[in-house]
Amino acid sequence: MVLFEDALEIVLGQDFKAKTERVPFQEALGRMLAEDILSDMDMPPFDKSAVDGYACRMTDIVETQLIASLPLTMIETIPAGYIPQKPVGPGQCAKIMTGAMLPEGADCVVMVEDTKTSAENSVIITCKKTARNICYKAEDIRKGDRVLEQGTLIRPAQIAILASVGTVNPLVAVLPRVAVISTGDELVEPGGIPGKSKIRNSNAYQLLAQIRETPANGIYCGIASDTPESLRVTIASAFSNCDVVILTGGVSMGEFDYVPAVMKELDVEILFKSIAIQPGRPTVFGKKGSQFIFGLPGNPVSSYILFEVMVKPFLRKMMGNNDLPVLFRLPMGINYSRKKSGRKSLLPVEIRDGRAFPVEYHGSAHIHSYTRAQGVISVEIGKTEIKEGEYVDVRPL
Repeated sequence: MVLFEDALEIVLGQDFKAKTERVPFQEALGRMLAEDILSDMDMPPFDKSAVDGYACRMTDIVETQLIASLPLTMIETIPAGYIPQKPVGPGQCAKIMTGAMLPEGADCVVMVEDTKTSAENSVIITCKKTARNICYKAEDIRKGDRVLEQGTLIRPAQIAILASVGTVNPLVAVLPRVAVISTGDELVEPGGIPGKSKIRNSNAYQLLAQIRETPANGIYCGIASDTPESLRVTIASAFSNCDVVILTGGVSMGEFDYVPAVMKELDVEILFKSIAIQPGRPTVFGKKGSQFIFGLPGNPVSSYILFEVMVKPFLRKMMGNNDLPVLFRLPMGINYSRKKSGRKSLLPVEIRDGRAFPVEYHGSAHIHSYTRAQGVISVEIGKTEIKEGEYVDVRPL
């Protein structure tokens, strides 16, 4: 049995050769960038007004304070997208809209609410001082600057960046093909009515949803019965057209848990087959050439959690993304204790009033508890209690 930290290091330490493809940027949401993105222009591309107001010279604002009735002559109106036609000289201003190009000669913009018009084309400054109110050329990004790094997960903000620099067909990692196999003679598909001693297969559809959210391409391979031959045929078929295989069930030490033995028969190199974690101890990981296989426990909470903390980072790293989730440090809402502390425990919590509260949790078969959980906290080996108010690291789910 290996420590969770060691198991994760083994998983993430594998060599990956991600395939790449170019896709329209509108379809790149959720994909991993396979190239750095450089800006093809300065941003802003010109000095522009940050407010609606009047572009003028700062020295003229000082003079208007000395001679209160001194107006500025408005020489032009500059809407966004328009190139100014006239330079602003002494005693002059130009009406300008937010985002519009600053005219030559102007070095500040007075907000419209700090002015009043005294006559046609005459503007009086009513404030004693003003900020520049200018967004200067290239103050955000210079042409050639890297705006997105290879391995970045593309979210809506990244879509906007791709659009702003004209990268309409970014290079992204091809989504890995991930086979999902459920094992167990007790399983029936969700549309059926379970007979005595039977249960519905929820694990496969939970995992397929998690794979899609990663994102990757999930392929359901059905339910394998509790026989070595059925497992061998199903796993071999999954290896024939997938990059990663995920099984649930059949990995413990019971009489009908054949998965580790079948893996060896299929020339899978098993890198570990037990983790000092609760839930999720009987987790198997192996590789077959450039393909990989996870054997997750059959209990739904175990498979759910192990996917989130181990399989999802693995799949994302396959696509070049090395980001790990940001942990939130929050105080515990109540006292928590446990009797056994030989394994690291991942405890589901909900967040209320800025504190973490363990949800009612009856064990690794109690998937319903996770419908209320917003995250999990780690209770380390040897630790038996967490006191109310003690700070814990919450991993979002």
